[in-house]
Amino acid sequence: MSEYLLFLQGFLKDPKRVGNILPSSQLLANKIVQSVQWHNVNAVAELGAGTGAITHLMTSQLTNSTKVLLFERNKKMREHLKAIYPECIFHSNASYLLKKLNQEGIRELDCIICGLPFFNFSIEMRDKILHQIVKSLKPGGILVAYQHSLHMKKRWAKQLLIEKIEFVPYTFPPIFVYICRKKE
Repeated sequence: MSEYLLFLQGFLKDPKRVGNILPSSQLLANKIVQSVQWHNVNAVAELGAGTGAITHLMTSQLTNSTKVLLFERNKKMREHLKAIYPECIFHSNASYLLKKLNQEGIRELDCIICGLPFFNFSIEMRDKILHQIVKSLKPGGILVAYQHSLHMKKRWAKQLLIEKIEFVPYTFPPIFVYICRKKE
């Protein structure tokens, strides 16, 4: 229950950055985690980790040698995640993804899980983060993004191969899961 309250507080304090009233549902987290072949992942970033609904399932699929970077802007949520996942690498701002990878000595990512509320961002911020995502993924790397609309579809299709878009109606509010690959 405390995770729900933490998420709700974050939303009420800054709805443009948190983007949802509730953390990701178990159904959504399962759908996202099942979209990735985790045995091929050596480095992964989760952008907008929230209270860890997806992080929990994701980390259970990884080996101890996998580098996991969690980006969460909300300080209380980030501190909550640090207490649960001390083995992960934490950062606050996904718009500095490439800089943080460089600081951590990580050349490229195999996978990015992204729940950032792009609809709430300026066009400049959307483009900056998308550029960071594309540049940080290895050729053939996967982006699994979940959004409440299809507004980013054209932008992502210009730089990534959209393999699948799935509608997940049994979440509140309903959501689209994009599965994209970096062009090789």
